[in-house]
Amino acid sequence: MESVIRVNLPQQAYEIAIASSGLGQLGAKMTNLNLGKKVLVVSNPEIFRHYGQEAIASLKEAGFDVTELTLPAGERYKTLDSVQKIYDATLENRLERSSTLVAVGGGVIGDMTGFAAATWLRGINFVQVPTTLLSMVDAAIGGKTGVNHPQGKNLIGAFHQPRLVLIDPEVLKTLPVQEFRAGMAEVIKYGIIWDADLFEQMERSPYLDSLPSLDARLLQEILTRSCQAKADVVSKDEKEAGLRAILNYGHTIGHAVESLTGYRVVNHGEAVGIGMVAAGQIAVNLQMWDKADAQRQDALIQKAGLPTQLPVGLDIEAIIDTLQTDKKVKDGKVRFVLPTQIGAVTVTDQVPSDVIRQVLQQMLTR
Repeated sequence: MESVIRVNLPQQAYEIAIASSGLGQLGAKMTNLNLGKKVLVVSNPEIFRHYGQEAIASLKEAGFDVTELTLPAGERYKTLDSVQKIYDATLENRLERSSTLVAVGGGVIGDMTGFAAATWLRGINFVQVPTTLLSMVDAAIGGKTGVNHPQGKNLIGAFHQPRLVLIDPEVLKTLPVQEFRAGMAEVIKYGIIWDADLFEQMERSPYLDSLPSLDARLLQEILTRSCQAKADVVSKDEKEAGLRAILNYGHTIGHAVESLTGYRVVNHGEAVGIGMVAAGQIAVNLQMWDKADAQRQDALIQKAGLPTQLPVGLDIEAIIDTLQTDKKVKDGKVRFVLPTQIGAVTVTDQVPSDVIRQVLQQMLTR
């Protein structure tokens, strides 16, 4: 079964193809896009060991001239030094403006490869083959690319849309359970910000914390509806002029937690889970959201095996200071995405520091 979701953008529309055993179709799907012959596949060693040869075989069978580069996995390697290695490989293999970078991996590989594609020769083709749940439902879609700065996450970046996103659910079978749960955080996010029906479907599922415990039809629904939600938002607001900001739900405090713990204590999805709990409680304290809905959200986050408390030893004042370096700060005010009901959120910069402090304090001690 294959689902195709179209991301309609004025400059360059593209398709998200969700197909079981889709990795073998990579070459054929790229052939239809009239791309140049030279392709550099960028992956990490673990993913490449499982899926690299299958992707390369598919590309070669379709007539592409393929080389590969593997980079270390992990948020702490999402740096300009890693991007330099991609540049070196593109130069060594004489990639041209018509050439294509193919990211086979999770969000880190996708973000770095996309940024390299955005900036090499002022922009070359880019294809996303996400291999984690988090990158399938979020990071691979929408054209946000970039790397981290020591002072904050994704501070260096560019918008550069892929020519194709190819999602093969089969690759999730080798995904570590912690990474699966990280992806569920973004799925829950879509339920809160956009799709109340998806939220309710997840509530009805007895388990959400591992792939084997998930009904196959629910997985397909999760992938399709999450990708559709992201495509809908991005199509309406490609460069985050307004609506797209809602995709940052849970990310404001989440990014601060990731940054302050050196990207080593919690992964991105776990940080987003913590951030959603915080944002939900802030909304309750500001009387914008019903307490019962906040409890439903937190129960779903826990069902997905995600943390709902701050990591031990994290300093609350340090979190509040770090919020000031967030990309979403405008005129010195931190913008928060806060829920008003399940399926709807609002963006506001009217969140007093003492409310943030109070909520973070609760999350340390409960």
